[in-house]
Amino acid sequence: MARTYVITGAGSGIGAAAARLLREAGATVVGVDLRGSDITADLSTPAGREQAVAAVLEATGGTVDAVIASAGVSLPTALTVSVNYYGVVELLTALQPALARSDAPRAVVVSSMSSLQPNHPPLVEALLGADEAAALEVAEQLAADPQTGNLIYASTKRAVSRWVRARSITAEWAGAGIPLNAVAPGIVTTPMTEQLLASPESTAFVDAVVPMPLNYHQPPESIANLCLWLTSVENTHCAGQTIYCDGGSDVVLRGEDAWSWADAAVGEYFGQLMAGAEK
Repeated sequence: MARTYVITGAGSGIGAAAARLLREAGATVVGVDLRGSDITADLSTPAGREQAVAAVLEATGGTVDAVIASAGVSLPTALTVSVNYYGVVELLTALQPALARSDAPRAVVVSSMSSLQPNHPPLVEALLGADEAAALEVAEQLAADPQTGNLIYASTKRAVSRWVRARSITAEWAGAGIPLNAVAPGIVTTPMTEQLLASPESTAFVDAVVPMPLNYHQPPESIANLCLWLTSVENTHCAGQTIYCDGGSDVVLRGEDAWSWADAAVGEYFGQLMAGAEK
């Protein structure tokens, strides 16, 4: 039986690639974007998100098998906060009941390897605090200076990856049998990165910030195919992960040991378990 997918950002880039691959495989796809898709909606506003959810529920009959949240922007402005974070988490939260009606529900968010880069902790915390007005105020302050404005994008991606990790094991997601994950691309050749790669000088800067030793810049299909597996019926146990499909940027930036930092916390957790077992 064909699965029904909802894809935000389906008009271009990763979302468009995912929509094409799914339709070629016989899936039903309901795309959401500002233009060039099945549902026209502005995910940067609460009203636009509500409109998108209502249109999705009408188009799908109230049952959705999978959501690929791919819509995003990389501007050093407060708009990036509204689209990259609230346009993701509010849409997924609103569609969770429709996902729960599926026999094999799945959801994946397109984050970024920028989630590993310098960010603005107060903005990240404001985002996770679910106060959009407060987060926008912080972002507008950052946007006033080009230096700090560049922290907005990475902050939204750090926050959305943390949201995925925190929500993935809750009753609403894991308890309802819905694997919730994120993918983190490196530099994908899409309209969003076209300007970044427009000259040898800008390309050299991008490559210094986002080193990709494996196969260099990636096509949107490299991420779309990963999203398809994460939202397939075969993915039964991958939960809360941000999977870095980034040509090796994660390893270059974090090194080979990405675990030791957590040893103390894990040791404390098991210590508490053992202490409880001894009582």
